[in-house]
Amino acid sequence: MKNKDKVYIAGHLGMVGSAIHRQLYDKGFVNILTRTHKELDLTNQLAVNNFFNSQKIDYVILAAAKVGGIYANSHFPAEFIYENLMIEANVINSAFQAGVKRLLFLGSSCIYPQVASQPMKEDALLSSFLEPTNEPYALAKIAGIKLCESYNRQYGTDFRSVMPSNLYGMNDNFHPKNSHVIPALMARFHQAKIECQPKVLVWGSGSVKREFLYVDDMAQASILIMGLEKKIYHKNTQPMLSHINVGCGSDISIKELAVIMKDIVGFKGEVLFDKSKPEGTKRKLMDVSRLSSLGWTHNTGIKEGLKKTYKWYLQQQK
Repeated sequence: MKNKDKVYIAGHLGMVGSAIHRQLYDKGFVNILTRTHKELDLTNQLAVNNFFNSQKIDYVILAAAKVGGIYANSHFPAEFIYENLMIEANVINSAFQAGVKRLLFLGSSCIYPQVASQPMKEDALLSSFLEPTNEPYALAKIAGIKLCESYNRQYGTDFRSVMPSNLYGMNDNFHPKNSHVIPALMARFHQAKIECQPKVLVWGSGSVKREFLYVDDMAQASILIMGLEKKIYHKNTQPMLSHINVGCGSDISIKELAVIMKDIVGFKGEVLFDKSKPEGTKRKLMDVSRLSSLGWTHNTGIKEGLKKTYKWYLQQQK
């Protein structure tokens, strides 16, 4: 990738897309192309085709997606599978037709089976059944991986996929029902603090474990993978693994996370766990040895990342 190349970031206002946008700008990229949802509806095939045909795009970063936590996935499964399938199909096919040099598709660790061996290697994909609470979203992300892989195999394109662990940071979604665990807990603890509430209720038993990666680290890894000179796929040969895991390589329980969050936010009350609420897969730890072999490692620990995120969150409350 050269600084003058035109890079289209789909989903530039989202948490990951905005982090990638910031880092590319800091690296001196001067030709970054973006469109808001109002300007370009990525579920509209004709609009996406026209957009790609009107632009001479060199690289595409597909970070746009409909995302949410357990509540949102459980209550809106049709929207999660439909919108994500449409976004992926439209952008990936239009990128192929327009002859872009390279595309990076951002997926999710939920693509792996509910009972996958820990830590989860890339080849665990499709080895067993998925976690029911987010199966529609996971299926859409798997389809995105296979779209990239299929175009590479048939047409010799260079479409790459990265599967991050649970992400958090600036520009996250803090909706009380539709957010992921970290923004949901942060908003809940903050609200309890300012209202002097005696307790905070956390969904589940607190025993499930998750791996969390600060979004700026994810952006750094994405740019590294996007710019690799060595092709991941080889024309007319069996393709290598179709995606790369991105994570920190360690996990913590939700109970441990709640304790850390309580301290960072400054909440003085009690933390209780509601075992009647769903909590998803018992453990989701990524095997990141493939990425590590490329010389990458994360830079931000969970406490440091949460402090940065909470500082940003407080600034948004003003």
